[in-house]
Formats: sequence, structure tokens, C-alpha cells
Amino acid sequence: MVATFGRIGLATPPSRSQKALWDGYFSGAYAGSRVAPHAWAASGVRTRHGVVDPTIEDVSSWSTGQRMKRYAAEALPLGKDAVAAALDAAHVRADDVGLFTVVSCTGYATPGLDILLARDLGMPASTQRLTIGHMGCYAAIPALATVNDAAAARGLVGVLLCVELVSLHLQPAAPDTEQILSHALFSDAAAAVVCRPGAGLRLVDVVASTDQAHVEKMTWDITDLGFRMGLSSQVPDVLAAQVGGVVGDLLARNSLDRCAVTGWAVHPGGPRILDVVGDRLGLAGSALDVSRETLRDHGNCSSPTVLMVIDEMLRRRTPEAGDTIVALAFGPGLTLYAALLRWEN
Repeated sequence: MVATFGRIGLATPPSRSQKALWDGYFSGAYAGSRVAPHAWAASGVRTRHGVVDPTIEDVSSWSTGQRMKRYAAEALPLGKDAVAAALDAAHVRADDVGLFTVVSCTGYATPGLDILLARDLGMPASTQRLTIGHMGCYAAIPALATVNDAAAARGLVGVLLCVELVSLHLQPAAPDTEQILSHALFSDAAAAVVCRPGAGLRLVDVVASTDQAHVEKMTWDITDLGFRMGLSSQVPDVLAAQVGGVVGDLLARNSLDRCAVTGWAVHPGGPRILDVVGDRLGLAGSALDVSRETLRDHGNCSSPTVLMVIDEMLRRRTPEAGDTIVALAFGPGLTLYAALLRWEN
């Protein structure tokens, strides 16, 4: 049996301009910093979303416990909206769902979002559930592979939800370049996918690569003041050494070359990462436009972001049978995941 997915359910909290966030909070928090103004100007972000607006509510001194309570309160309605939109787009009822997988690295709750959302949306008590945590920005791809495989092998209707609330993890201001970069880039969002038989994108293959010599270049540590991002400026250079081989392997195993790829859905971790990927893969200048525009309009939303890029591609152009998309996402480890998607009628 072949499982596919189509339009993606998206939900975001209120949008705020990057300039308003800088003027209203971060310019004061980083007063005197030479790095911060440059990071904001070079972020590639124009607007982004947050369940917390630091110009109104400063959570930088909140305990991790306080942040987790807020996570549970905010993630539930956001996730519900995204899943409901995905079910509606797929013409699938909640009581048809056999597997529900929830991805998040920004919060914990027990009973988890998987249980609470399954209950609130009307999924059967027999629905199998899986929670994937703390994998970061690349998590959507291995999670999608898991849901897709279950749907294909066992005939289940599978639902994947990625929900991240990075705004809850605002850190106390400090002359720390890694924190400045993360504060300039990250955003909140939820994205949901329904895998079932029918026309849509088929996940054909997945490859992964973890550079074990550079695992410390991107981290996400649990502290008493929320989760703290470690984001080395060397990340693009490490990815540059990986991406060509990973994509080459993915395409070669499927008897394709780069010219045969219809679209490139690259997680926009930041402008320099997109520059590096485009350069190393020899892509045309416009090949990563959707990724750049997603970063511009939404920021880096961690795990939902690559799904947001794919969805925008589907909005702009109705695929034809055989069209292929290569999806790429990067995260802690330093880990790179790549997936080959093909449109099936």
C-alpha cells in the first residue's frame, strides 16, 4: 500500500514585526552590544510569531516549571487548530485516525499533547500514539517517515503534528553571541500532516547524517530558566561539508540527479545556511526562494518549518505525477536529514 500526504495544516500565534521586537525589547536588553544590531539586520526575518510578546511580557526570569505550564496552555489550542486544518484538507474524520504522532522540543506535559488532542479532536480511544521530543529542527522528517511507514505497512491513517513554542524560552540578556543569534531567528508555529492512501506526496526515501565530531555546535539544554540554545557560528561550515554527500546519496539510490528535482524544500535555519546549501548543491538562484520567504515571513519555527516550506510549494503550483521534492532539515547533533518526495496521482 502507498501512503501519501497533501496540503498541510498550519497554525501560528500572533505575528509581530522584527523591527517592533527589536525596538520594544531587544534593543534595550542588548544595549551596547555590537553583535545584536547586526544579527537582527542579517537575520532574514521580517515578521515572526510568538505566544509570548516580550514587549508586553518578559519571561526571561521565569523558571522552567512556569514555562512548562504556559507551554501546556498554549500548545493545546495551537496544535488543535493545525490538526483540524490538516484533517479538513485531507477530507479525513478524526475518528478515522489510527496513529497520532506529536513532535516538540520546546515543552513537556503529562498527560501529553498526544492524549489531550486525541481526546479533544474526537480520535478513537484505540488510536496509537507516539511522542517525539528534543530532536529539534530536523524532527519533522524522521517523524514523517515513521507515520508514513505505519500508514503504508499497516493501512493506518496517520497524523503528524509538529508544534514548537520557542518564545517561551527567552533567556536573560547576556553578551552571548549564540543567544543573540537564536533570539533574532526563532519563532512559534504548529504544522500537521495526514498520511493516507490517495493522491499526494509519497515519501520515497530518507537519509540521515550526524557529524559526530561536531555534536557540540548546536545544542538545546534544559536549565532552571527554560531551554537554552547553543548555536555556533560554525554550523553553516559543518553543514557545508555534509550536504553534498547526503543529497548525492539520496538521489543516487533513487537513480536521479539534481536536475531531475522539481523543488527544494530546505529548512531555513538562517540566511547563511541557505546560501551554503544553494552553493554546495549548485542550485539556481531562485531554487530556495520559498525557503527564504518562509524565513522572512515566519522566522525559524524549528520542526514545523520544513513542512511550512513544502506547504507553500503546494500552494503555488499544482504538482504533476512524478514531480519530486527534496526536503532538507538540520538540527542538534549536528544532524542533517534529507527526504525524497514524489507526487502520486
